[in-house]
Amino acid sequence: MATADIWVDPTCPWTWLTAQWLLEVERVRDVDVTFHLMSLSILNEDRSATREEPKTVDVGWKPLRVLTAAALSYGEPEMRRLYVSLATLIHQHQRHRFDRDLYANALTAAELPHSLANAAESTFYDEAIRAGHEAAFSSVPEGLGCPMIHIRPKDGVLAEFFGPVLTPCPRGEAAGTLWDSVALAAGTDAFFELKRARTRGPVFD
Repeated sequence: MATADIWVDPTCPWTWLTAQWLLEVERVRDVDVTFHLMSLSILNEDRSATREEPKTVDVGWKPLRVLTAAALSYGEPEMRRLYVSLATLIHQHQRHRFDRDLYANALTAAELPHSLANAAESTFYDEAIRAGHEAAFSSVPEGLGCPMIHIRPKDGVLAEFFGPVLTPCPRGEAAGTLWDSVALAAGTDAFFELKRARTRGPVFD
């Protein structure tokens, strides 16, 4: 079986589109996907900031704390389920207020206890968030960000990718065909980079 790992922050629309693609890939290909947490707040904290960015960066820790609490208490499958419900509310339903109502609705959808929402205001989980983020990005060249995936095709070698950047998310066999192409590229030792100009913003269906 091929495997894929994706690092997610629920506030990132591009990562959500890539995560949706991998969820589709699991349906149509023999691929096992594992979700991990990364932080846009950490990724951007050393970059030049506008006046508005510090507030955004600070708020970005809160949903990650809830997800980290879920991962530590219940494991990756439950964290993944909570990530999906959070990202759906944030991006598909335009719920951009990171408050207790958002977490309560996401936890209900993920069938997890509402008490996990208390983690949003606790710095207890920040060390674990930072450690996980830095472990994921320690081998990534400067200038690359998210979405980030690691894939290991069946009988292949591990490959790290920035991307694929997608909009909208391909569904069904189209998702599988894209996986086949990415897996082929991953298995080609000479392949390093392919990019084209992005002509539209995130599109959620």
